[in-house]
This record gives sequence, structure tokens and C-alpha cells, in this order.
Amino acid sequence: MPEFVPKLLAIVLLSCASATAEETTLSARVQIAGEKAPQSSHMENVVVWLRPVDVRAPSRPFPSGRLRLTQHHKSFQPHLLVVPVGAVVEFPNRDPFFHNVFSLFEGKRFDLGLYEAGTARNVSFDRPGVSYIFCNIHAEMSAVVIALDTPYFGISNRSGEIVIPQVPTGRYTMKVWYEAALPATLDTFTREISITSESSTLGVLDIPAAVSVSAHKNKYGMDYEPPAPDSPGYDHP
Repeated sequence: MPEFVPKLLAIVLLSCASATAEETTLSARVQIAGEKAPQSSHMENVVVWLRPVDVRAPSRPFPSGRLRLTQHHKSFQPHLLVVPVGAVVEFPNRDPFFHNVFSLFEGKRFDLGLYEAGTARNVSFDRPGVSYIFCNIHAEMSAVVIALDTPYFGISNRSGEIVIPQVPTGRYTMKVWYEAALPATLDTFTREISITSESSTLGVLDIPAAVSVSAHKNKYGMDYEPPAPDSPGYDHP
């Protein structure tokens, strides 16, 4: 065996070890306050993501898995879904009546029309953004899909804890989203940060809640009318 082969192998192994050492796991903690804050102590569904400043920086794959927002018991499950840009999300109807899923306000705009129990529709989220999703029949239904062009993100749990694993060292733009916060408030959290191998926390994020997440119009920009139980738009044919 040529003498340079073991040396080359050692260099490769050292490079791999260095690459691993240059990744870090970041944590953050969320605190929600304000008159619109949840009645309970739950602090879930705050999203923090890091976009590399250098667009040429190598990136790990986005977390894999089937992407689906199921309609069941007159609700979307889950309420929040974070997906990579270009992802196709399935919207199956598991209720025994019609739904009309739409998003016409921000992010991806679409209207899936009426579709019955046991059927599904697909939507491609082809650009970054936040899509607020509703049903044109049931005013109580809402969900959010956030399409990201970075795999470095975390979602807070009920205790307000966020973990972003395997973040390479470098400079990032940090952004924060919370459904009950005003856009101007969320803009104040946007900043450029530097991640080193010693980095471990993004600190405490104090987010004032100021928006009612239940208030919205139908797809025509009007208030919802009381449902008509005997209408074919509500019952399964």
C-alpha cells in the first residue's frame, strides 16, 4: 500500500471530526405576556429559524416525513406545520361532512373548494412565507403552514423550550414567529447572530401577545354566517 494512503485517510477522518465539532445544538426559552396571552401557562408553537448569511454555506437536509394537515373534529391536526420550500402538503378530510380549505391572506394563496369526507387535496408551498389557513364553512377551524428555506429551526413546546440541533458555526439571520404577536413585534426579534462551537443558547424570548387568533373573515372577506345543518354544503351527501 502506498505510504500516502494512510496519511490521506487520516486527513479525511480528521476533516470529518472537525465538521462534526463545528456543529452545535442551540436552545432558547419563550415567555408569553400581554392581555392576549394564553389563559394557561402553555408556551407552544413559537417558531425560531436561522437562515445562513452566506447562501453558499453547506446545509443539512430538511427533516423528512409525510406532510399532512388533517381535518378532523372540525379542526386542523396539527395546528402548526413547518415545511421546506417546495413541499407538497396533503389536506385530507376525515370528517363526515364537507370542508372548504383556503388561504388568501399571506404566504401561499389557494382555495381548495368543497370536498367531501374521505377525499384529499394537495398544495405545493413553493416560496418562503407564513400561510394562515381556514375553512370557509367552519369559522372555528384554523392552521398555519410556515415554508422555510433553511433546515435550522425549532418549535417551542408547552413549557416554552426550543431546541435547534446540528447548527454549523457561522453567521445567521434569526427570525421569530408567534401567531398571537403583531408583525411589528416579531420584526424586533430579527437580527444577525454569530454561532460558534461554544454557542449553546439564544437566550429568553419575551414575546407580547396582542392578537386574537380566532378572529378572521371568510374567503369572501365577510363575516361567517350561522351554519345551515340541512345544507348539502355541510352534510355528507
